Amino acid sequence: MSTSNCRFYENKYPEVDEVVMVNVQQIAEMGAYVKLLEYDNIEGMVLLSELSRRRIRSIQKLIRVGRNEVAVVLRVDKDKGYIDLSKRRVSSEEIVKCEERFNKSKAVHSILRRCAEKHNIPLEHLYETIAWPLSREYGHAFDAFRISITDPSIFNKITPPSQEVLEELKEHISRRLTPQAIKCRADIEVSCFSYEGINAIKEALAAAESLSTEQNAIKVKLVAAPRYVVTTQSLDKQTGINSLNEAIEKVNQVITKYGGVCDVAMAPKAVTATEDAELQALLERKEMENAMESEDSDEEYDE
Repeated sequence: MSTSNCRFYENKYPEVDEVVMVNVQQIAEMGAYVKLLEYDNIEGMVLLSELSRRRIRSIQKLIRVGRNEVAVVLRVDKDKGYIDLSKRRVSSEEIVKCEERFNKSKAVHSILRRCAEKHNIPLEHLYETIAWPLSREYGHAFDAFRISITDPSIFNKITPPSQEVLEELKEHISRRLTPQAIKCRADIEVSCFSYEGINAIKEALAAAESLSTEQNAIKVKLVAAPRYVVTTQSLDKQTGINSLNEAIEKVNQVITKYGGVCDVAMAPKAVTATEDAELQALLERKEMENAMESEDSDEEYDE
């Protein structure tokens, strides 16, 4: 048995009406020959009449060699190994679900393959002892792997080939599947022209930062008066955005008490790595400018 190839799921063949991911191998008069990526690349065919609901003028515009497509299984002849599929009978919702499941399965396959190759174990044996039992219990091995990051006791329900393989598996899961924190940001303009002015602004911004939790630290930094940037990091995008909205509301509550104003210049949103790098560069530049201004004022004072 191979240490790199194996079907993703326990059944050797897909069931009728199952939605699967295929890769187009060849286009013929009858239709398109494909391989079923989740079932160890066994061959199937999407008949010409099952490619599209509309009249076909050019088959190349509908399906191309080398491209992955989502198809539904129409017939399975296990004796002869024939599998007929349809592309036109798949709904947009089924495409999304299939792509999500396929991506999960690829991640599991990659982790198991690395363990199999390192310990020279047949990949199918790892599926039989680890992935498929966890799939029966948790719906998908990927979901079980994610849970294991915080609850390793789920591995008590399986019998891996050895403790060394299990430790290797845990290491790969931690490295590949530990969620990455998402950075969220909002820009606000805070001003107050009452007697309390500067102290009121400081109090309002400190109130926002006081909402920080162990999971969601909230930071407020000056960009250029009266603009401030409010940031946080969270494993969940919506949680991060909600935290920033609460922080802005807190600033608003405090500053209006002193007759000041808080305007949202940029609503809370998740930021890309590029946007975050640009922000850090901007803050560093402002910090340097402020330091230079401070030095100039000190020199004037000395004179």
